[in-house]
Amino acid sequence: MKHKGKALHAALKLILWTLIALLLATAAGVLATIVGAFVAAIAGFLFGVWVLFALFCLWFFRDPDPRVPPDAGVIVSPAHGKVDVIDETSEGEFLGGPCRRVSIFLSVVEVHVQKAPVAGRIACLKRTNGQFMSALKHESADHNENVLVGFDSAEKPGEKIAVRLIAGVLARRIVPWITVGDEVTRGERISLIQFGSRVDIYLPLTAQIRVKLGDKVRGGESVIAARG
Repeated sequence: MKHKGKALHAALKLILWTLIALLLATAAGVLATIVGAFVAAIAGFLFGVWVLFALFCLWFFRDPDPRVPPDAGVIVSPAHGKVDVIDETSEGEFLGGPCRRVSIFLSVVEVHVQKAPVAGRIACLKRTNGQFMSALKHESADHNENVLVGFDSAEKPGEKIAVRLIAGVLARRIVPWITVGDEVTRGERISLIQFGSRVDIYLPLTAQIRVKLGDKVRGGESVIAARG
């Protein structure tokens, strides 16, 4: 007889698909139970890891107040770290020619808030895209992403000083807190670089460098140079 058994076939097909759906739902429930039990079992460990991470963040982003020297004849370090380059170079974007440079390497254990080396007006703020080489390499200053901050000094008429904030292999975010036209005091907070990085300060050729290679300096506090 025509179409005999088709109804039974439809019923069996429906039964099969509902069985598959039931098995999948059961498997998902069992998996969720196992995962939930596992998460519950390690919840204490995960919370402990989070607490350690939170403490590390609070420590890493610490921002102590600097003891700014009162002597108006000195220029202070813009960053915490280790002096590993002192040379003469050329900075054409703001100083417009030859200058002295002091380069400071910031490891991951340093304070990563930068300070104004002099009192004055922010006359330049220029971001340049680039690479993310390790900040341990001196050449990272020439190739890495960076932000140049230029200061028109209020402490000596006509004096220009620049600070270059340089990203590293981990430090991929430079956060300036100032804009062009802002007036800043010496030692005032101007920016944040997250994780290991480098900061260069460009000084007039007349500046008398007061640090040497290997010195540890503190932002807004350590004297980098005296005015000539």
